[in-house]
Amino acid sequence: MLARWLGQAGFVLTAGVAQLAVDPYLSDSLAEKYAGRLFPHTRMRPAPLAPRQLPPLVAVVCTHAHTDHMDPATLTPLMADQPRLRLVCPRAVIGEALRRSGADASRLDPLRAGEQTGYGPFAISAVPSAHEERELDEHGDDRFLGYVIDAAGTRVYHSGDCAPWDGLAEWLGSMAVDVALLPVNGRDAHRRDNGVPGNFTFEEAVRLCAAAGIGTLVPHHWGMFAFNSADPAGFDFGLAGRLGVTVQLPVHGATIILRGRR
Repeated sequence: MLARWLGQAGFVLTAGVAQLAVDPYLSDSLAEKYAGRLFPHTRMRPAPLAPRQLPPLVAVVCTHAHTDHMDPATLTPLMADQPRLRLVCPRAVIGEALRRSGADASRLDPLRAGEQTGYGPFAISAVPSAHEERELDEHGDDRFLGYVIDAAGTRVYHSGDCAPWDGLAEWLGSMAVDVALLPVNGRDAHRRDNGVPGNFTFEEAVRLCAAAGIGTLVPHHWGMFAFNSADPAGFDFGLAGRLGVTVQLPVHGATIILRGRR
């Protein structure tokens, strides 16, 4: 499987001739929304392409309803340009997905934790996420999900925004994940108290991979917004090596090969 990093948590995954996008944020909508505020969401680098330059996709997958993961300025033109495109989202945020995508409800495939769907070569299973806590709606459905995406002999876990929660390593360990795409910008009280919940630290991401038997970590959610980033120079690659975890550091706009064990 191939993975092109779009920045933040966004990736385009390729299996054969089929392509699928996860959490694409390809606009400046957050910079416009938060101009002059405590945390101006100014991009540290431009989007590698415009929404209408994305390749034909079998599906676009959103992990939750925060704008850098479910961006109306990305989804609306994308769904309009690709009229057969399906949108996957947590069932708990289906209303937001409808509003932000401009798509008819018949094109949405909402999932609960533990449910599966598939598109071409991609099989997708939903996993709960905690950003920084698990949040459930009135029906008991998770507002934050990750997805295990299986294709071309490789099983990839994209957590969306997530911090450690009890049971996650066991859940992933039972699914024989090969590669984890994890956010590593960390978290702190200042950001949380001002409306910006956080994610794994690099060390926590490495330790989750080791505990779940995941051989490769791709750290993301850094290099987009200065107030909510992490410096790869500070990543403890030595710890990863000692715990048997290979780290593939993505390059903005570039493609890496994700290798499975099957």
